[in-house]
Amino acid sequence: MKLVEGRAEITDLDAFLDDLGAVGDEFDCAVQAVDGDYVVGPDHLRAAVERADRAFDRDENVARERAVEMLLYAAGRRQINRALRMGVSEGENRVVVVVHSSAGDDAAEREAASPVRDLLDVADSNAASADRIDREAVLDFFDVREAELAATDATLADLVRERVALLDVQK
Repeated sequence: MKLVEGRAEITDLDAFLDDLGAVGDEFDCAVQAVDGDYVVGPDHLRAAVERADRAFDRDENVARERAVEMLLYAAGRRQINRALRMGVSEGENRVVVVVHSSAGDDAAEREAASPVRDLLDVADSNAASADRIDREAVLDFFDVREAELAATDATLADLVRERVALLDVQK
């Protein structure tokens, strides 16, 4: 898995997503863009990718496309339309793009990451850094309450990763 992080001014969402899809097709990788405001660190996305791979391996996937399954897990949602809220939208976005080869082809991931970088302003990297999250957005999106945080030693990132893991139970 490779992460490409930065900003994107998206004027045509369909065209942006088509460009990402074309990169994925060219390099035989799943390519998924997510809103960096909801990402609590690279481990969050790594857990989503691992669970999406496992779902496909077990023929338990909800989505037909691996990239969409990765988004479902990252968002901790079973319904695609609800998970799409974690995706990017038109306008200015802090973006994290996940590039993943289900075959484990590291070279393909590296090669695919290059044209993805061209779609982003990567001067603003580290979008997936835990210290860059929009805490209020994450609390709201993942339905984490302050009382839940106070009742445990777990961090917000831990609780989000727990929701990613619990998606398997909800299926």
